[in-house]
Amino acid sequence: MPFNAKGNIAQLNDEDMVEDARTWIGTIVIDCKNWEKMISFWKGDLGYKLKRGPGEWGTDEIPEGDWALIADPLGRGPNLALQKDPEGPRQVYWFHLDLFTSEPTKEVQRLLDLGATMVQPAREGFDYVTLADPDGNPFDVLTEVITRDAPK
Repeated sequence: MPFNAKGNIAQLNDEDMVEDARTWIGTIVIDCKNWEKMISFWKGDLGYKLKRGPGEWGTDEIPEGDWALIADPLGRGPNLALQKDPEGPRQVYWFHLDLFTSEPTKEVQRLLDLGATMVQPAREGFDYVTLADPDGNPFDVLTEVITRDAPK
């Protein structure tokens, strides 16, 4: 993974990508105790829509069953699957999400308004703040402005 001079992930160009990539992240799965709140929170954060199946977009109604799939309607990001789990998040976290944004201060406030809680505010020497979603799963919002090229 290429990094820039500040140690952040560098923007990749087409020539940096493997032509015949065989593996990519298709879906990130999060176990949820507060399932309906989690669906609303992550849809609101990412601008994703509920998806029922391949090419089949759902309504805004919470689906029946014990899981929901939300997806980027523009096809730029991976899917997010939210699965009911009566135990909720565990104490040990092996990975978390880093969210990039072009307006970090506004985005952090928007996430707090959506129901996130502040875990670690901005501090010297760190380029992120840590928030938690409604189930307590931590995620970071990078405080450096990040831009994303439009999909080709």
